[in-house]
Amino acid sequence: MPDPKTGEFRGNRNLKRLQKISQKKQQEEIKRSLELGLEAAESVNDRTISLFSRGHQPAFAGINTFLKATYCEDIRKVGDYEAAFVGIPFDTGTTYRPGARFGPQGVRRISAVYDGYSIDGAVDLFEELDLCDAGDIFVIPGNIEKTFDQVSKAVSHVFTSGAFPILCGGDHSLGYPNLRGIAPHIDGNVGIIHIDRHIDMQDMDMDERMHTTPWFWTTNAHESVELPTSHRDHSHMHDVGLANCPPKNLVQMGISGWYGSRRGSEVARERGSSVLTMTDIEELGAKGAAERALELAWKDAKAVFLSFDIDSIDPGFAPGTGTPEPGGLLPREAFEIVRLIAREGLCGMEVVEVSPPYDVNDNTSQLACRVMLDVLGTMVVEGKLGHRAKVTQD
Repeated sequence: MPDPKTGEFRGNRNLKRLQKISQKKQQEEIKRSLELGLEAAESVNDRTISLFSRGHQPAFAGINTFLKATYCEDIRKVGDYEAAFVGIPFDTGTTYRPGARFGPQGVRRISAVYDGYSIDGAVDLFEELDLCDAGDIFVIPGNIEKTFDQVSKAVSHVFTSGAFPILCGGDHSLGYPNLRGIAPHIDGNVGIIHIDRHIDMQDMDMDERMHTTPWFWTTNAHESVELPTSHRDHSHMHDVGLANCPPKNLVQMGISGWYGSRRGSEVARERGSSVLTMTDIEELGAKGAAERALELAWKDAKAVFLSFDIDSIDPGFAPGTGTPEPGGLLPREAFEIVRLIAREGLCGMEVVEVSPPYDVNDNTSQLACRVMLDVLGTMVVEGKLGHRAKVTQD
């Protein structure tokens, strides 16, 4: 829709904004590519092309990192970046179809098609955000608790170093250790917006903490909450819950369908967390649902964490996931919701349950990548992340 005052379309306004952003990094990449990759054959007219691929092009060439960002091999230097992609290739917590351990590599592979430049979002991530790929956390296949300890320590390191954590699973059991790596460093309550088809809030599943249980453990151990009678002592579980993640600040969006919500629904009701079903989203609209979620998650909170399960998107668009449930979000609805949520700022985000063995044409991995890009781009535009002012000319 054109601006009512000027008659100018949004696209034209965005093009003008993008024109003000410097291309310094583009120029630096060309120089680096020619230095490290040597000059191209004499028959190549474009002398910015190198002999060996060392930059973003060709998209199908090179060594995969997320968005072809710098690989932060020395993780002690992750704080030199404003945001870090972190792979968590763990799917021992899945209860149906495995394969999410290949999610980080699937997302990295398809991310090569993107250059970080968005007319619709009026953002150039390559120029406006110092992004790195921190590689994968060393998970322990077959051992959920040791993996949780590895994940929490790793996420804590990234977060306290100052980089915004972009956490890519792996299955949804990771929601708990991911937040356990962030919440203790927030001086105040942390809200959680969880977008999913499944409520993932039961205490145990087949006698373990699985991908159906993360929000039980995250929001546990509060004065207003009594442990359910079904809970039994498990001495290997050395902690229960995060003191500053109260149930009242947990908002779950997109829940519905015919699987996986029986016990979790009881816990949600007992604790007073908020559940917006797909019917609620249809009635409120994507914008109305996001606004309601923000209101609840941010109430008396100092920060909000976004947990996005790719199975929240209808499996007609995102078939590559462990527990598909028809009737989910359309991609444009999902993008609108995460952009609205990201406008207020986030302390971290996770995208989980991408299972490339069940994917078609990398569609699911691509949607996961787009969720990440839309969140990052929105936060840059809103001044919550990156350094827009430094690269924008008056």
